[in-house]
Order: sequence, then structure tokens, then C-alpha cells
Amino acid sequence: MNNKTISLPEALIPIVFLIFLLALNVFTFEDSLGGPNQFALLLAAAVAAMVGYTKGVSYKEIIAQIARNIESTSEAIIILLLVGSLAGTWLVSGVVPAMVYYGIQILHPTIFLPACVVICSIVSVATGSSWTTSATIGIALMGIGNALGVSEGIVAGAVLSGAYFGDKMSPLSDTTNLAPAMAGTDLYTHIRYMALTTVPSIVVTLIIFVIITFNLDTASVQSTTRILEVIDSKFFITPWLFLVPVVVIGLILRRTPPITALLVGALLGGVFAVIFQPQLLASLAGTNSLNATVAFKTVMTALTSSVAIQTTDASLNDLFSSGGMAGMLNTIWLILCAMAFGGAMEASGALGRITQSILRVAHSTTGLFTSTVSTCILFNLTASDQYLAIVVPGKMFARAYREHGLAPENLSRSLEDSGTVTSVLVPWNTCGAYQSGVLGVATLDYAPYAFFNIISPFMTLIFAGFGIKIRRIPKAEVELVAGPVPVQP
Repeated sequence: MNNKTISLPEALIPIVFLIFLLALNVFTFEDSLGGPNQFALLLAAAVAAMVGYTKGVSYKEIIAQIARNIESTSEAIIILLLVGSLAGTWLVSGVVPAMVYYGIQILHPTIFLPACVVICSIVSVATGSSWTTSATIGIALMGIGNALGVSEGIVAGAVLSGAYFGDKMSPLSDTTNLAPAMAGTDLYTHIRYMALTTVPSIVVTLIIFVIITFNLDTASVQSTTRILEVIDSKFFITPWLFLVPVVVIGLILRRTPPITALLVGALLGGVFAVIFQPQLLASLAGTNSLNATVAFKTVMTALTSSVAIQTTDASLNDLFSSGGMAGMLNTIWLILCAMAFGGAMEASGALGRITQSILRVAHSTTGLFTSTVSTCILFNLTASDQYLAIVVPGKMFARAYREHGLAPENLSRSLEDSGTVTSVLVPWNTCGAYQSGVLGVATLDYAPYAFFNIISPFMTLIFAGFGIKIRRIPKAEVELVAGPVPVQP
């Protein structure tokens, strides 16, 4: 443990250093996520470790905390690898092309973006997972948007807006269960109270996407007939292919662990590739006919490494390509480096010192809400993990909310409105890295269009600032916590 108290300026040194390096990388490199940002995180971790060392924190303590942080992401890393495999076999089996094929016939550009939000909201509420939603229906919607000529960043923003709305409102979601547990309220009280800010946020989001849709250039719609012909000539398209995503979603609805569900989905994709796309598999292997050896080799390649299906339409060539498991390694690399930075910041005492300073300025109810939102965003930026952005502020502020006479659901809602949704806006956060890797869009490209994720923290602050629907606890309960305290208006 640190023997000396770390000061706020000292605690901010690694963050300032990291921000400087990340900004330099963005201006210098075309693709800063290809390595420069990862190394920036490691350098910032080294700076945090040096600050900690000057305060008596040992090297072993820092490494131990980094190891704990990395261990906490082990499931996410396995999920990422399986998502890469699933994307590969769903491509060569024709599952994703079938979704695109039927989708562009149903989802006209005039309703496409709002439909993305609604569809992803429904799937995410049903599954309780924004990650699973983007890895299944999200990938298909990205393909449809590509075929319709809609910007990838805008489509990804719509997908994630819907996915995170559903993730917040679903009783099956891990973060939706975690937030009330940290605040000291029950799940359904939390969901009902959170709806007060979450529903207006998604309504405003839908309105914005409707406005964007009205201003889209739909001239490219004329080319969809050609796109349908190209897909039909390259793949055997049949509704039976939808059995694969139906099975995966069914498993998730039955609360099957996501690793199991994604593994089954990836393997089923391989089986369906052999059944429905034998000619495609043979052509990918450079042979005229398919046998057991060729089938195994081609499916295994789709699972693990890059596959590119060339068509006569250049706009579809990028869509019909996948990196398999190997395509996710850059994202995993980023997560590991982010966890190293978060671990060094936590072990050095820097995170604790920064949050203590924030807590000291929370003298009023509005200030307390503002401090909660700011701290959650800070943890997403520095600890690089949405769970830490919920757990640590939840523990920090629980007593303060009670001392201000505020019911615990005020805290749980603030944690979700800021900690859960803003994680996906940070490129080096586990959520930002994951969604960028899965959807194939840089975080900073989709972040300006993830309107729900941007609006949610502000909606909480607006409600707090105007005193809308703030729930309080009886004065007697407040005094049981810390004696008589003046309850701020």
C-alpha cells in the first residue's frame, strides 16, 4: 500500500500524459489503433507506476493489480475471439449475405436508421446484452447499411443507440443488475426509475435519426437490384439460413452463457456452409469440387483467419470479408494495454485521489449528481472498463446520497446513465474496443452518432438540475446513517 498521500496534481500526471500521447497519435497516424494507442497506454501506465513508486507503492503491488484487471477481462477476450469466428462462418455459410439480401428489400432508406434503433432495442431487451446484439443483428444491419449507401459511422451509431437502450432496460443485463446492487436498491425499482430518463433519451435519439434519414441521399437505392443479383449469383440464399441466428438468440434467451451461445453459433455457421454453400467453399479453396478435407480446411480458415469473397460489385467486396479470430487481435491488444493503465492508476492511488477530490465538491443535490456522472465518465476514460465505472463510484457515493436524503435509485440510475452508456464512446475502453472490432468501424467514427449514449448523461443532469422526480428517503432514515444532516434542495 502507498505510504504517502498522493496529491491531486500528482494523480493527474498520468492522465495528462495519456491525453497528450493519444492526441499526438490521432494527428500522426492514419490508424492509431494499430499499435500507437496501445503503446501510449503502456507508457501512461509506466508513468502512473512511477508516481506510485514515489509514494511507496511497490512494483509487485502494481503488477498484482494489473493482473487482477486483466483477469476481469478474460471472458470478454474469449467472447471477442468467438465473435471473430462467428463472423467468419456466418459469412461463408451465407447467413450474413441472406440477412443483407432480405434486409435491403424490407428496410428502405427512408426508415432504415430509425428501424436500426428499434430492432436493436428489441433484441437487446430480449437478450440483455448490447455486445450480443451488435455481434449478431448489428453485423447484419451494418451490411444492409453498406448496401444502401449509408455511412458506416451513422449506422453503427444507430445500432449502438438501440443496443445500449435495451441493455439498460433489460432485467437480464449484467450492468442493470450491478448498478442497483451497488446503490442498495432492487432491480425493478431501478428499472422503473431509470425509465424516466432513458425513455426521453431514446425518443430524442429516434427523432434525430428520422431527421438524418430525411436528409440522406437515396440515389444509391437504384443500385440495390444489382446488389441483389450479385448476392444471388455468389451465394445460395434461403430462409433456412436464419435458423443459425435464431438458435443463437434462443440460447441467449434461455440464459445460456454467451461464450457457449457464440461457440454454437460459429460451429453451426460452419455446418451450414458445408450444406448450403459447397460451391463457394470449393472456389475459396481453389478447387472444383468439395470433399471432407477441403471443407474442413475452408471452414477452419473462416473461423480463424481472413476470408475475402470477391464479387463483381466493388461495394460488396469489403462487406463480404472477415478476419476471423485473427481479426480481433488488435482489439484484444488494446484491452490488455488499457487494463494495464487502469491497474497502475488504481494501485498507485491516483484514481482514488481524483475521485475523493470530486466527492468533496458535491455539496448540493445537483452537485452530487454531477459528481457521480463525472466520476463514472472519468473511470471509463482511465480505468477503461464499464464495470469499474459502476462499482467504484457506486461504493463511493452510496453514503453521500443517503446523507443528502436521496433514495438509492437516484444513484443506481445515475450510474447506468453515465457509467454504462459512455463506455462505448472511449476507444481504449473495453466496450469501445469491442464494438469497434465487431462492427468494423473506428470508435471515433461512430461516437458522434451514438446519440443515445451521448444524451443519457445529460438527461440525468437535466432532471437533477430541475429537481424532476427526485426520490427522497425519510429524515429519520437519514439520521440513522450519519446523524442529523441538512438536506440540500
